[in-house]
Amino acid sequence: MSTRKHTALPKAQILIEALPWLTRHHGKTVVIKFGGNAMVNEDLKAAFAQDVVFLRHAGLKPVVVHGGGPQISAALDRHGIVSEFKAGLRVTTEDAMDVVRMVLAGQVQRELVGLLNQHGPLAVGLTGEDAHTISATRHTPEIDGEPVDIGRVGEITAIDTGAIEALLADGRIPVVSSIARSEDDGHVYNVNADTAAAALAAALGAETLMVLTDVEGLYEDWPNSDEVISRLTAAQLEKLLPELSAGMVPKMEGCLHAVRNGVRTARVIDGRVQHSILLEIFTDEGIGTMVVPDEHQGES
Repeated sequence: MSTRKHTALPKAQILIEALPWLTRHHGKTVVIKFGGNAMVNEDLKAAFAQDVVFLRHAGLKPVVVHGGGPQISAALDRHGIVSEFKAGLRVTTEDAMDVVRMVLAGQVQRELVGLLNQHGPLAVGLTGEDAHTISATRHTPEIDGEPVDIGRVGEITAIDTGAIEALLADGRIPVVSSIARSEDDGHVYNVNADTAAAALAAALGAETLMVLTDVEGLYEDWPNSDEVISRLTAAQLEKLLPELSAGMVPKMEGCLHAVRNGVRTARVIDGRVQHSILLEIFTDEGIGTMVVPDEHQGES
């Protein structure tokens, strides 16, 4: 009896610790951007799927948004198409776009839906093309003041949450590939998955946006220090944006967009840590960097 009591008590303690968070997040929508190492490491992928299913069974409404940079690069190589980047964005030709669409909707999304559905008939995959979920127009970035053509890369113009909300109401987990329908020219566009996740979080009125990355969070003074900023306001983040590394910019811009448009918190978390999503949502020891709206400075 005593050993049974001894081994069970810590488990009960952990569950009870989660109670305030379970109460706070019940029925709330959480948008999770799946990417980085968590996307290519088998153990991390399985843990990610468990976390998302756990959130769903704990009464939250998770929505997963994904890109697929490494998988797209590998597929383009196989097709003999050179990967080129300008202004930190993949130059997406007509031929490359066919591959991008095939990889995102036909490979990465299918695998993720399969992992989630090992736990029940939960996940449904869609792309931004479905039911006009994400619409975009051609994005033309500027380098040194000159506009640069990067092909079929889109800038999001509109979000229609109808299909996602219908799936959530039915208890499903939507898994969204970051491809958009064209607002104006009949084409399909490749859109940045961080940007897509932030736009969806805002349009859905999500409680939280979580972006998985391959770093611990936003560093205080990189590369001089590896001290992570655990929390900052939208205004503080805006000041830091010009100093950030190229890969971090769309993630942090996404967090800023989310909290400025009704999302209560946006977090960048370390996807290399197993079950980082659960640690972030259900414990005090959140891992990563949390961005909050300016007027909510006092909230936890």
